[in-house]
Amino acid sequence: MSRLGVHARVSPEGSLEILSSKEVNQLKDDGEGGLYHLFRQCALAVLNSGTISDDSKAILETYQDFDLALLQQPRGIKIELHNAPPSAFVDGTMIRGIREHLFSVLRDIVYANSILATAGWYNPEHSEDITNLVFQVLRNAEVLRPEHEPNIVVCWGGHSISREEYDYTKDVGHELGLRGLDICTGCGPGAMKGPMKGATIAHAKQRIDGGRYVGITEPGIIAAEAPNPIVNELVIMPDIEKRLEAFLRAGHGIVVFPGGAGTAEEILYLLGVLIDPRNEDLPFPLILSGSSDNADYFEMIDQFIRNTLGDQAASRYRIIIDDPEEVARAMNEGMQTVRDYRRENRDAYYFNWVLTIDPIFQTPFEPTHESMRALNLGRDQEPHHLAANLRRAFSGIVAGNVKADGIQQVEEHGPFEIEGDPEFLEPLETLLDAFVAQNRMKLPGQAYKPCYKIIEKAG
Repeated sequence: MSRLGVHARVSPEGSLEILSSKEVNQLKDDGEGGLYHLFRQCALAVLNSGTISDDSKAILETYQDFDLALLQQPRGIKIELHNAPPSAFVDGTMIRGIREHLFSVLRDIVYANSILATAGWYNPEHSEDITNLVFQVLRNAEVLRPEHEPNIVVCWGGHSISREEYDYTKDVGHELGLRGLDICTGCGPGAMKGPMKGATIAHAKQRIDGGRYVGITEPGIIAAEAPNPIVNELVIMPDIEKRLEAFLRAGHGIVVFPGGAGTAEEILYLLGVLIDPRNEDLPFPLILSGSSDNADYFEMIDQFIRNTLGDQAASRYRIIIDDPEEVARAMNEGMQTVRDYRRENRDAYYFNWVLTIDPIFQTPFEPTHESMRALNLGRDQEPHHLAANLRRAFSGIVAGNVKADGIQQVEEHGPFEIEGDPEFLEPLETLLDAFVAQNRMKLPGQAYKPCYKIIEKAG
């Protein structure tokens, strides 16, 4: 063991596709177009699981001496680690779940990059190709199970929540698990871990073998929200937009718990897709839920949605306060509706092909000072396009809060500026102020300095 960490060689759990020499060389290449830095960043995040930090830049700086290398052998590959976080090991042996996550990182980075770089059919400007890429990555990760009827509940919510809020998410997860439902989250701590933990206990009570706890993340966020230890199916999508699409394509219903800017981003993405006229008749159960202490929070969220997107968007969800059993019953009933709809429309149970996602929700958004200032936050657009632009505003705030590139941009050039019509900026600013006051932007104990500035549109 060195001053910072552990030296080790680890083999994959089970089998892993043998890598070509070209793929191995890409993972070793730290130049432009190489995958070394991406692989190192995601691997460090997985090995750092359990550490209480949501500052990806600080994590990278803490373990700046961390390094890794791929070793090709006749029977497959090994990963050689230098100065790895000690918390990933017990008596010198890597924790099995972390080892699985480490090789999931390797699998997804290699596979997704192979498609992006070499697939002749893939055009990043074609909506169908983007959806097919999401499908291919999920299929390669063995997340899609043709033999299973709809039962995956996606749970969204903040990583920075109180103990009482965490316990409520666990209670909801327990009730969902008692009804045989599986859990999918963003894979991190807080409201992403609680439902999984509750479901594991419920599945044990019901003697359900093979309970599924799917975690879907992306390289920009994984360091700030490292996979929690309950995740047994980890998927790293290429970017945030494909991550969000994966939730909607693979999941069958969504429960949203209290959260901050990232949760608001997810809500706006989902509602923007659902209020698209082409999805008007598509069943997709959506429940917003929290304890009695969170009633004001969801009233605030509901008011923000009505003030910006209108009552049509609000009609797509149900708010249930302080009643985990009712949340689970309502979601279980929603699953039956989804099953019937998929059967009638001959859509797959395991992947929602019928759902229409406008390209504005699929095109990667790179938060910069220029792109944030250029967002259209005005009335002169369709409601689902407004939702997409509001989603991008929150995506930029998330980047400035926890992503290494975003944090660096804000440090060098000051806060991101968000400009728009007062009728949208006022409810937006009210919501953001509440997130700050409730410590939902960063983990407790960290002083929060806003990475954004609200500017009223001139004229």
